[in-house]
Amino acid sequence: MVQSHYVRFVFAALLCTLLFSVSVICGHRSAKLLGGTEANFWRLTLATLVLGIWAYTRGIGLSGEAFPLFLLSGIVGIGFGDLALYQALPRLGPRLASLLIQCLTAPCGALIEWLWLGTTLSGRQLLCGAVILAGVGVALAPGEHLRLRPRTLIAGTLFALLAALGGAGGAVLSRKAYVIVHASQQPIDPFNAGFQRLGGGLLLAGICLLIVKRHEVRALLSNTGIRGRAASISKEACCGQSSELRLGSAMTKWRRVWPWVLGNGLAGQTLGVSAMQWALETTPTGIVLAIIAVTPLVVIPFANLTEGERPTLHSVVGGLIAVGGVVALALGRTE
Repeated sequence: MVQSHYVRFVFAALLCTLLFSVSVICGHRSAKLLGGTEANFWRLTLATLVLGIWAYTRGIGLSGEAFPLFLLSGIVGIGFGDLALYQALPRLGPRLASLLIQCLTAPCGALIEWLWLGTTLSGRQLLCGAVILAGVGVALAPGEHLRLRPRTLIAGTLFALLAALGGAGGAVLSRKAYVIVHASQQPIDPFNAGFQRLGGGLLLAGICLLIVKRHEVRALLSNTGIRGRAASISKEACCGQSSELRLGSAMTKWRRVWPWVLGNGLAGQTLGVSAMQWALETTPTGIVLAIIAVTPLVVIPFANLTEGERPTLHSVVGGLIAVGGVVALALGRTE
């Protein structure tokens, strides 16, 4: 008989997979319209606001002995990992970026947890994980890279590798944080854990956005003084029409992008990551990330609707292989 906590873990991991798939599509669109760094910042801001309300009304806020590790998990996974993800998405596209990141994250996470926490996986779990990753590889290897310039492919691949290492490291740090949670008998719900992780990720994302937008920030700050304000008024008097045009362009851009930012923030960092924290509380990183690696397969129908990418025969065959691995893993027992 399948253990009840294992059933809950599988449900949480599959729910996370579905939510991450929606997030990938929304993230791809918002990154195209805003740029990867700004899109990442605004979806983290939205998620922090939503989860913060939950954490301070129903949870423990930023309290608890495990908070420093959850914060560090966010810096590594959400900060560095997702920052690299949002640089890989516009360069490789949602399917190829997801393929590289998900297939690298699971083995990296299993290796890091084994080296640090000594967590080992059974032969059955390793085999099922390998089957899942093989199915993902078969499904999402349509030769997209042949349509990319070499420079774009290399840059996108490096960012995907950094995203995988960041995601794996962040997940293992969350596992260690839950060890402290259980040892200190200070329970924390998945939404509150997600909020504690977001603090570190949002901080790093904000710094990166300031760096990217440094010229605009410098121009804004120069207009705050008396001389700067006088010069600004004089300039606006001469170029008022162009300022109005820029404002109108910005408003038009946000009217197009806000649904994608909203979907990305809610599906990915608010609900998706909370579901992942729920799974990581009781289950080794390598197993959780292996199931979440199915995300690119779930992306296929969404990509068909939004990007016009039609599924191919090998994507269907690979999907069946990966699903078979997930089913076999779900029916097994933890050892």
